[in-house]
Amino acid sequence: MRRHRIMGLLGALTLAAGALAGPAAAAAGPASAGPVPPAEFGTDWHDPLTAAPPVERPATRSCRVTLAEARFSDFTPYRGSYTPPTGCGRSDWAKAVLRLDGKVKGRQYDRLGNLTLGGVEILRTSTPEPSPDGIAWSVEKDVTRYRDVLSRPQPVEMLIGNVVNDTYTGVIDVKVTLTLYAADRHHPAPDTPDRVLPLTTPAVTTPRNTERLLAEVYATGSGGGCEEYWYLTVPDAAPYSCKAADGPHREVRISVDGRLAGLAAPFPTVWTGGWSNPFLWYVTPGPRAFDVQPIVYDLTPYAALFNDGRPHRVEVSVAGVPAGQAGWNTPASLLLWQDHGRQVVTGALTRHEEGAPTGSSRWTPAAPGGEHRLDTDGAHRLTATGHLDTSRGRVTTTVTRAVSHTSAHRWTDGEARDALDASWTDEESVTRGDTTTRTARTYTMDGETTLGAGDRLRTVLSLGDRADTLTLRGGRPAGRSHLDDRYTGDASYTANVPREQRHAVGTSTERYRLYGTDTGGGCYDRTVSTAQGTVTEDRLRC
Repeated sequence: MRRHRIMGLLGALTLAAGALAGPAAAAAGPASAGPVPPAEFGTDWHDPLTAAPPVERPATRSCRVTLAEARFSDFTPYRGSYTPPTGCGRSDWAKAVLRLDGKVKGRQYDRLGNLTLGGVEILRTSTPEPSPDGIAWSVEKDVTRYRDVLSRPQPVEMLIGNVVNDTYTGVIDVKVTLTLYAADRHHPAPDTPDRVLPLTTPAVTTPRNTERLLAEVYATGSGGGCEEYWYLTVPDAAPYSCKAADGPHREVRISVDGRLAGLAAPFPTVWTGGWSNPFLWYVTPGPRAFDVQPIVYDLTPYAALFNDGRPHRVEVSVAGVPAGQAGWNTPASLLLWQDHGRQVVTGALTRHEEGAPTGSSRWTPAAPGGEHRLDTDGAHRLTATGHLDTSRGRVTTTVTRAVSHTSAHRWTDGEARDALDASWTDEESVTRGDTTTRTARTYTMDGETTLGAGDRLRTVLSLGDRADTLTLRGGRPAGRSHLDDRYTGDASYTANVPREQRHAVGTSTERYRLYGTDTGGGCYDRTVSTAQGTVTEDRLRC
């Protein structure tokens, strides 16, 4: 993936830093304080890890199968087949856990990958950049909600697009496994969709007894070009290397038959070569970089429209992207629950209120020797209500979603200094019957890259991923959760010199906190800190 540009520094410089000479970084196990780090990065460092919690597993019988095993050296996808195991139940599993184990050595870009099962994307991920001596990493994901797809034989396809040549030598070696856990009376099978339908074409026909309908969209700005750094783009008039006519505000929208049905703020993912400085990410990636989470839209108010037995157009778009410009990937699926007491469920969409999108980008030119500044804000709101006459009576669903974005982007002529302070909010309320779930999401980015005396390039960056969820039943609190994932990093190296003279240093800290009624034990709080590729702290507080 393309790096953010500063003074024309592109990927070749930052990637070459992955082969620095010097003492190897020492590994560190879980502890309150790790070993003393080396003075600068060497030819090896600790295997990549995140502070995120592992997937909880029930203590029941398990069955494991391999979904994919491949070595990616170009853009040839892996293709195989999946047959569900028979020793852990036919489909009523307590949990299904996907695990990717990867390894790579040499010199390589960060790469984006995905895995589909029966056309349904169940994993989107990116890769770390390797050390010359080699690294290994793993990603785990709860995929129980895809039970419908997992319960039948399916074609498997996986791709991590890669380029291997005399310069970029890293072949990405991965193995993906699926472990199914049998249900028992202590670990019953959870409520999962009856059908999962990939949106391989805009037209889709659903079962006529659908009573709940969600859409998943794995939206990523990536693959090179300025949309990988959409949050830094500026209007055409401003002197900057990444342009977008309307500035950096983006919304991921989903429509049904041409009418807006859902909107969301995209997560500002920073890949492991981002912000011109891979030394920030060698051990600890930014939030969600290894496990790209889908945007979920509740489309239940529109279920009565789908239940007419005719095909309907479901389309995803990213507002704010300049016309004709590539860079966004938005694979989507529909997840639906059926009313098994009726063959046809009728109802109506009774309310559809879309607020007019607001926002602007205001460029303030730099005074001589000063900074340019772009101030951006944007907001949008949508409310939809629909009812369904189910076998259990009439059920009304109301979904309200509101997104907003503010940012201040400052840079000098030539981009020797480039800074961003940005915040995105995505607030959602879903009322179905007497149950209301309110989720408030906030994403933050505060960073600066400078190219100073002696071509010393330094990046200081903090990222935040926060979500607060409250469930009310009959007006009374029935569940609550709080997620706060924060990353901070500071890394520098000397550019435009042989790699053994780059003298790269970098520190990072990620603290992942999760509290709530749906969290195992009610509390998870882990901090991972690194310096020059060494884990200096790995602490659990719960």
